[in-house]
Amino acid sequence: MAAAAGDRVPDLELKTPGPDGPQAISTGELFGTGRTVLFGVPGAFTPGCDRTHLPGYLERADELAAKGVDRIVCVAVNDAFVMDAWARSHDAGDTITMLADGNGELAAALDLEMDGSAFGLGTRIKRFAAVIDDGTITQIDVDEAGAVDLSACSAVIARL
Repeated sequence: MAAAAGDRVPDLELKTPGPDGPQAISTGELFGTGRTVLFGVPGAFTPGCDRTHLPGYLERADELAAKGVDRIVCVAVNDAFVMDAWARSHDAGDTITMLADGNGELAAALDLEMDGSAFGLGTRIKRFAAVIDDGTITQIDVDEAGAVDLSACSAVIARL
């Protein structure tokens, strides 16, 4: 069953870009304290993700902070090098933590796997947005394939 409000975020070791290359990061530590907005994208540099999803969170990060969000995290089934290049291409800086789920472990643990093999993408994560308070999912919304609606930053802000 897909992740739902009330579920704890699983504690996994994933990767995030660092100054000297990929760094291990514990999802338990990352999401364990404070309020986080986690949004998932099928793939860095793919059209909806690159043109709409990530830019929306970058443009409205201050509004999320004003609503009590401590951090914004973007996850994709890509490696940390790709996530780093994608962040740099949008001048994301420290505004958004890029989380590389290279093996799809978080996608599987949240039961949010998407079959993108028809597009040459293999197994990816569905497009979603979740609000996580002290490690517990308090809201989660998953978009239909191809849409950037429920998981858009504007939609998350409206629900906070």
